[in-house]
Amino acid sequence: MTLLVFIASLLGAMAIGVPVAFALMFCGVTLMWYMGMFNSQIIAQNMIAGADTFTLLAIPFFVLAGELMNSGGLSRRIIDFAIACVGHIRGGLGIVAIMAAVIMASISGSAAADTAALAAILIPMMAKAGYNVPRSAGLIASGGIIAPVIPPSMAFIVFGVAANVSITQLFMAGIVPGILMGLALVVAWQITVRKDNVKPLAKTSGGERLRATGRAAWALGMPIIILGGIKAGVVTPTEAAVIAAAYAMFVGMVIYRELKPRDLPHVILQAAKTTAIIMFLVCAALVSSWLITAANIPGEITRYIEPLIDRPMLLMFVIMLLVLLVGTALDLTPTILILTPVLMPIIKQAGIDPVYFGVMFIMNCCIGLITPPVGVVLNVVSGVGRVPLGKVVTGITPFLLAQVAILMLLVIFPQIVTVPAQWLR
Repeated sequence: MTLLVFIASLLGAMAIGVPVAFALMFCGVTLMWYMGMFNSQIIAQNMIAGADTFTLLAIPFFVLAGELMNSGGLSRRIIDFAIACVGHIRGGLGIVAIMAAVIMASISGSAAADTAALAAILIPMMAKAGYNVPRSAGLIASGGIIAPVIPPSMAFIVFGVAANVSITQLFMAGIVPGILMGLALVVAWQITVRKDNVKPLAKTSGGERLRATGRAAWALGMPIIILGGIKAGVVTPTEAAVIAAAYAMFVGMVIYRELKPRDLPHVILQAAKTTAIIMFLVCAALVSSWLITAANIPGEITRYIEPLIDRPMLLMFVIMLLVLLVGTALDLTPTILILTPVLMPIIKQAGIDPVYFGVMFIMNCCIGLITPPVGVVLNVVSGVGRVPLGKVVTGITPFLLAQVAILMLLVIFPQIVTVPAQWLR
């Protein structure tokens, strides 16, 4: 009955249009009332304790780094570098989009921000070159969701805090799956682009490639500094976020000189708004998380899926299907915060590596960002690229299937994630 109260109160609140953060708080209050332990101090204490975490300081700085990167010209130079390298290949602009998405993912960790930057620059270029516009928009949206998988990732930070899993290990474990997602998009794009009668861009000379590399060198150095520092144990993920923001500001203002002092208030305000939304969600979710544990909801769910506990692969398939269904209706952060405290006790009981599960969970949540009916990233690429949402949904189908295929591959062969992750640790 407790499980029914939890689901009904949460879904009921969201169904009538209550924002997710307030729906989580309402769900917590309802559970407290049902268990006869209502106390407003529990709500306040859990919300304050939820925000008072050193690890979560990484979120505002990574958000700020992403905003500074887009405003300071780093994103555009990464795209120019990709064009110089692979723009001349058949379907080259699509490969440029994927290559730029992977590079930018290793800098900002925000699916929406990366997608917006790529869509604004590449969709007009691809339309002018004769590419199918809805398919191009679908490709860019699919590339954008690689950002939360390749470190640094705000999604891994939120999951690590909610699940009490090492964020550094999550970062290292996300590298190979993120690259595989990019390679799957390349294969799907090369198959589908044959339908478009397009002329490749002119091949750049060695000198032009060298100059493009030189112009992008400062931007390309950012992921090396972030991941190198974390892997070497010189900095924590939180300290790496601070360095990333300071580096992006320095490069944008001093090296590229596209970021002006008058732009900083707007950039900081945008970063603050995004951070406030994420942090309020985290605080509200930790109230529900505490009550989920107190009400032993994971124990109730375990009773339903007890036959699968001894069959980890089948259990992962079932959980991935559940997460995918939830992810089609919710944004990334709420999905993480709602399901993590429910699923982690089951994962531990089944003997599944929490780091491996975290990577799979985040990948699945990211796929939900490009899956109707909500599809947050779909809406971003539709708005920025001025492509009707219905056409984007049609264009994204082959790339969505490619990403789901990679997810299923990693469920069947978990060693693809766990072995490189152990080596990188």
